[in-house]
Amino acid sequence: MNRSIRVGIVGAGAISDIYLKNMTTRFPHLKVVSICANHLEHAQKKADQYGILACSLEEMLADPGVDMIVNLTPTHAHYSIIRNALLAGKHVYTEKTMTDSPVTAAELVALAKERGLYLASAPDTFLGAAWQTARKFIDDGELGTVTSFAICSNRDATVMGSINKFRREPGGGACYNYVVYAITALVSLLGPVSEVAAMVETPYPTRTNLLPQSPEFGQTISTPNESQVYALLRMACGICGTYHLNEESALFDQPYFAIYGTKGILYLPDPNGFGGSLRFYPNNFDMTMSVKPQEIPLTFPYSDNARGLGPADLAQAIQTGSESRVNAAQACHVIEVLTAMMDSGKSRQFLPIHSTCDRPEPMKEERL
Repeated sequence: MNRSIRVGIVGAGAISDIYLKNMTTRFPHLKVVSICANHLEHAQKKADQYGILACSLEEMLADPGVDMIVNLTPTHAHYSIIRNALLAGKHVYTEKTMTDSPVTAAELVALAKERGLYLASAPDTFLGAAWQTARKFIDDGELGTVTSFAICSNRDATVMGSINKFRREPGGGACYNYVVYAITALVSLLGPVSEVAAMVETPYPTRTNLLPQSPEFGQTISTPNESQVYALLRMACGICGTYHLNEESALFDQPYFAIYGTKGILYLPDPNGFGGSLRFYPNNFDMTMSVKPQEIPLTFPYSDNARGLGPADLAQAIQTGSESRVNAAQACHVIEVLTAMMDSGKSRQFLPIHSTCDRPEPMKEERL
């Protein structure tokens, strides 16, 4: 298949703009043809802006001119949309987490296989310049033998819940909505997880809406989802590390993502981004000398906000009959890890991860 893959986008929320902008201008493997949303007027506004068709989901799935669905809806809506798209014969890419359950994710993978269709899901930030440069740095042995990792994130769940109603719905909590970025990046760098233990907290099940533009402004709102996640992870390769997310803190994330090795420490940027600063603190055996971190030049493309890179990678895989880097095996593995965190938070036990996945192939230095 030499022509571009024709895409229908489901969801016209705030994140859709960067996807639409990039997918209509940057990636020749993609041709966006239509968009749908729960409210047709929202889809129509985006359609007018980007020169595409606004339609209903039913019309999109019935359209033989649509090859692939790009799903930008909240997590709780993913299963139904993906299943209906696969039944309609469409390949599917879903942003972030495929579903909020390993069971439903496995069902969708089986359906895609039965229908001979591609199913992919990921926060595609791990394909960006910083993460691909880090992958090469580690693979080339520049860090020596990797011995551990530590990841920290923060946000303000009160503000996020006031702005985004989906944060209060099933699957909208910290794990499936935000931890997914760090775990996907970690798996892409170090391989699959084998065991998890976690404490998961919901300290404020109700809050006051802080958004002046909201009709709920000043009212008490229900916020039943988790906002704090503290986890210990063992990787299949034997390395152990920690993950810490506190959404009862500052709104703007101040990320800490470090991988420790025998030759030094690699400091990575925010896993919710494609680029950023990549620094290496080399080991020094002379205790009389101070050492400063070295800035590692990014040697891969896509250091800006390149959302849409995942769908472009999937489109290229469809065209060539190869496996996509945002493949379902990795997505399902990440879902199992996130779910194990949630379950361990209740049981206070170490839980094994039964699934596995190969690390995705490194990006080529040329652009898609």
